[in-house]
Amino acid sequence: MDDKFCIICNSELTQLTKEEIPTCENCKQLPPLDYIEKFCKNSNSTNPIELAELIMNGSNIKIHGPEHHFLVPAVLLTAYYNKIGEKEMILKKLKNARERSKNVLPGFCGFYGACGAGIGTGIFLSIILNSTPLSVNEWSLCGQMTATSLHSIASDNGPRCCKRVSYRALEAAINFINEHLNVKLEHPAIKCSYHEKNNECIEHLCQYYPKK
Repeated sequence: MDDKFCIICNSELTQLTKEEIPTCENCKQLPPLDYIEKFCKNSNSTNPIELAELIMNGSNIKIHGPEHHFLVPAVLLTAYYNKIGEKEMILKKLKNARERSKNVLPGFCGFYGACGAGIGTGIFLSIILNSTPLSVNEWSLCGQMTATSLHSIASDNGPRCCKRVSYRALEAAINFINEHLNVKLEHPAIKCSYHEKNNECIEHLCQYYPKK
């Protein structure tokens, strides 16, 4: 990453502190879904965890919010197509994921019993497999992907934490992709840096909570 240029639009930056993500003022004002889409479109990353954290570090993304329902499939699509050498597919697939994720409403985890981050992994897989309601093996795999993610998410007690469940969903997806699609995405160790901003953080009960 060249810190002299915005990571979203590649505009030259005039000032930047070491703590800032290299983003120009116009890009800092983007609505969350626009921010995620543009960030992913310009990324060459094959690491969905690192990509998610870069996006979540932006001021555009709240500590909690339905933008995470798009963020999860977006970073998976980006990392997947970069990994298999088909970057030209990313923008079209991102727009598809964005449209589908709009149907996963705020508060879905508590009111519908299915976390939007987990559903996001199913959105990702349905897109890359071109699955439809009439598909056979693809239909089954998408259900398995979503079920695997939701089971991992539900292994923690509440309350909601959009960072924790996003991490859970992404880790489940990375393992599933490796096992069923034979595509190995990068999977770094995760240490949460958002806990101080989350009033509902379960702290040491969360596997991502930094041990002190």
